Amino acid sequence: MNATSILVVEDEETLAESLRYNLTREGYEVTVVDDGRLALDTFRAKAADLVVLDLMLPGLGGFDVLRQIRASSEVPVVVVTAKDSEPDVVAGLELGADDYVTKPFSMRELMSRISANLRRASRGVGPPDSLVLDGGPVVMDVDRHEVRVNGALVGFRPKEFDLLEALLLRKGRLVHRQVLLEDIWGVPFFGDPKTLDVHIRRLREKIEDDPRSPKWIVTVRGLGYKFVVEG
Repeated sequence: MNATSILVVEDEETLAESLRYNLTREGYEVTVVDDGRLALDTFRAKAADLVVLDLMLPGLGGFDVLRQIRASSEVPVVVVTAKDSEPDVVAGLELGADDYVTKPFSMRELMSRISANLRRASRGVGPPDSLVLDGGPVVMDVDRHEVRVNGALVGFRPKEFDLLEALLLRKGRLVHRQVLLEDIWGVPFFGDPKTLDVHIRRLREKIEDDPRSPKWIVTVRGLGYKFVVEG
């Protein structure tokens, strides 16, 4: 069986070598590049199972690298960067990053995030779940990994699918933020909690008539979210 491959895009030499060492110890096949354009060339030549991506890169910035990866692939992307302002976090997530880890971080934390994202990406491989969930305009076929909204097939990224599934499984009930974070992003949750808010906004854009005034996925202020039984 081929080892899981990880592309590390990091121009800080010491950190890049530390990432290579620790990921190799975990059994991954690791490729390290230090330039944005080279990262895209490498990814196109041999698509990785996961990308660890710095944002401040020579050649081509990390946001542009992420945008171009997302144009052709749903491979998990874990952003690792010193850019920790809220606009940067939101921009990274909205461009399609699956996780956002700010420097400095513990290597153990990052290994956990990578493992959790790989597990999520591999869901749907193996025996079928034979489960269909519905709520409001949404019908989700878990077996086929398909979602229809008002009868039309709509594409959902892996974590969006998982989040919608978690809400539909608890339809009509409040789901606390921490429960969703740990259910979708792993236990314990180390990342930025704004990750959840960005993904909820994406879901609303895909299933709500007016995402700014949602009637299906509602916020229970200070607690979490609920997929209501009737809009």
